[in-house]
Amino acid sequence: MEFEEYIDEVVLLDENGEAERFDHILTFLYEGDRYVALEPVSEEEGEEPDLDEEAELVFMRIERGEDGDSYIPVDNEILLDELFSHFLELMDEIEEEE
Repeated sequence: MEFEEYIDEVVLLDENGEAERFDHILTFLYEGDRYVALEPVSEEEGEEPDLDEEAELVFMRIERGEDGDSYIPVDNEILLDELFSHFLELMDEIEEEE
């Protein structure tokens, strides 16, 4: 199976109520909190990704509330580095299992 078969599209509303599309890459636990790794979807339909360009990842903390889950952007640079390292370790484990 290809990795891309596992990717789901997620639509989130920004602070202005505008819809933003993302590919869901992975949901994981880190230090007791749940996080999600998302990749923004290109607005240009049918555009092939540039393989020389690094993929952009967005990490968000998932907060459960009475009205459902909220996705809170992570803006702490140290935490972002830690999340990215943990994410890479998890992706390596997933690849090894396949």
